[in-house]
Amino acid sequence: METKDNRSKSPWTFFTLTLALTWALWIPAGLVDHEQYGTLATILHYAGGVMPTLVALTLLFRTEDAEGWMDYARRLVDFRRIGLGWYAVIFLTVPLLTSFGLFLGGGGTSFDPLQNYLQSPLSLVPFALFMLLFGPLPEEMAWRGYALDRLQSQMNPFRSSLVLGLVWTVWHLPLFLIEGTYQHGLGIGSLPFWLYMLDKIPQSILMTWIYNSNKRSTLSAVLFHFMVNFSGEILDLTLQGEVVYIQLGGSWQPS
Repeated sequence: METKDNRSKSPWTFFTLTLALTWALWIPAGLVDHEQYGTLATILHYAGGVMPTLVALTLLFRTEDAEGWMDYARRLVDFRRIGLGWYAVIFLTVPLLTSFGLFLGGGGTSFDPLQNYLQSPLSLVPFALFMLLFGPLPEEMAWRGYALDRLQSQMNPFRSSLVLGLVWTVWHLPLFLIEGTYQHGLGIGSLPFWLYMLDKIPQSILMTWIYNSNKRSTLSAVLFHFMVNFSGEILDLTLQGEVVYIQLGGSWQPS
């Protein structure tokens, strides 16, 4: 019989709580009148974004001893777990895939966002910090920092990546209802919508490979996730470029 502690350690408990609590905040944020309740919608939006980490930390508190907490913390902050060559993989993979999207996609990239930032280079610092703190960091403290190990205790890395990528994709769905989000701008059911949804599983496979290759480094996942978001903001791939980008990411399955 499964004990209470075992249920708390289960990835399925984490996924259920994370989806339920996040959606309980994001769905109302998407349904309220933003002209009248815009501040409330913003609060609900950001509160939902930290739910995965809050759920992960709560479950850790219920199940882990001091050694387990130290392991969790070290994997998040210890940059020495990441091999020197792996920093190149983390920081260059997405820009390279984006470049292939540009050239193989028939000129499918706009450099306007990058040019705007180059006119005021210092503006990149607060922008990058904001992107790190409100996306990659709180998400990866949960998805890779907590859930991935628990999935890999039950199945192989590839299947774990597929499951995590699918849950991660579904988790984002209410964002398409919230005005002002990147996802809302894509539009539900549009081609950009489907490209966005398809991108998460290939990304999850790459992140599992990087995570496992660097002594279960959560920091490696945070940095890679950051590069995905950052590159997407400063290099605006068009639909042709996005298709090539996703095809390349999906066809390359690391050994």
